[in-house]
Amino acid sequence: MNQYLKQLVELVETDKKIDSFEPEIEKIRANLTAQLEKEARLVKKIEENKEELQANELSKNKNELHLAELAEKIKSLGEKSAAVKTDKEMKALQLEEEIAKEQIDFANEEIERLDKVKELREIEIAEYQEEIDAMQEETASIQATTDAALAELEKTRMKVYEDKQKLLSQMNQNIIVFYEKIRRWAKNTTVVPVKKQACYGCYMRLNDHTYAAVVRGEEITTCPHCGRILYLDTKALEEEAAAEESAS
Repeated sequence: MNQYLKQLVELVETDKKIDSFEPEIEKIRANLTAQLEKEARLVKKIEENKEELQANELSKNKNELHLAELAEKIKSLGEKSAAVKTDKEMKALQLEEEIAKEQIDFANEEIERLDKVKELREIEIAEYQEEIDAMQEETASIQATTDAALAELEKTRMKVYEDKQKLLSQMNQNIIVFYEKIRRWAKNTTVVPVKKQACYGCYMRLNDHTYAAVVRGEEITTCPHCGRILYLDTKALEEEAAAEESAS
């Protein structure tokens, strides 16, 4: 395998390591993310309950205002009844008074219901807040563990980036451009091994001419089917030979 091909194999392995950091970071942050999401859900419940309490307070105020109006109305009907001259007028006033009293009962019942809801929501808010407060110590511990793990991972990542920059500084610029052009679509399968005379990028069988060029490893060879850069997996080749020898 020539030097350029060795560098390309090393480069693709380095890029694989770099790309593996993101899922590793997400894995490290998973517990903290779950904890913060749990807290956020509790905070949201508190906010929803507070919004409901505000709406209930407005509704209660409207009912209390309505009660005051109904009280005035009954007072007014009582005054009018003194001046009534006919049974028809008296019955109309009595009916109006009964309706007003029913409305008063309904308003009082609604105020009582709203007071019970208020009491329930305030209890829930206190419970949610208590749960959030109890989580703070655990969250701080998870945060510290997460930060420490991320710091260690960052050291490793910086070392890999440094290794990549060192490698790139040693490589031919044209080969780097060629590699990056393929990597745009092939990602971490830009450089792939050949096993059993097949490209392990597209898994298509190589013709004898291409395979011979890969075996020689004297120049950079690409797959005629998918365009990926090929190299011979000598370990796989040795294993195949050993298996054949064992079978014979």
